[in-house]
Amino acid sequence: MADQQPTFQQAMEITATWLQQWDQEEISDEVLADRIGELVASRDGARGFFVVSLAGDSVLMDRLPEALVLKLREAGDGVVDLTARNLAMSAAMVVHHRTNSDDEQAASSERVNQRCTELLRHLDSQRVKDRLEVLLEAARQNQGDDLAFLERWGYDDRQKQAIGDAVIAVAEA
Repeated sequence: MADQQPTFQQAMEITATWLQQWDQEEISDEVLADRIGELVASRDGARGFFVVSLAGDSVLMDRLPEALVLKLREAGDGVVDLTARNLAMSAAMVVHHRTNSDDEQAASSERVNQRCTELLRHLDSQRVKDRLEVLLEAARQNQGDDLAFLERWGYDDRQKQAIGDAVIAVAEA
């Protein structure tokens, strides 16, 4: 894997296998953290990891082993960016699912949102602060570098409000 970066699809499959092994205590926190550290070194690897780990049934992102937190911190801005984007998308989807009376999907999105909030609190605080300020500017003032991201997903004012609230919640640890 060191020679070539995994595709997004491969990264999702690899992550699912590793999380299952970790959940069944077949691999240690440290081994898993080392593997994930390599995976999140590429954008597609990181995206695949977060899709599976944030939305899946594994308790990894609820427990956040110290070895994993260290590797994710080392990965830098890419991990902070993806976590912030997942925070925004999950907050917006809670609103969407509630509007459609889909409580099960809303609960799933809330779980992703909570996992993102916790992870952001463990990552490099200055990087997180800088990244979330950009997201908050787009959500609350309809301007800045993240506005295109929010508009691409077609988020309405209620969803942008929820994104802003989620950003603020990270800081209120």
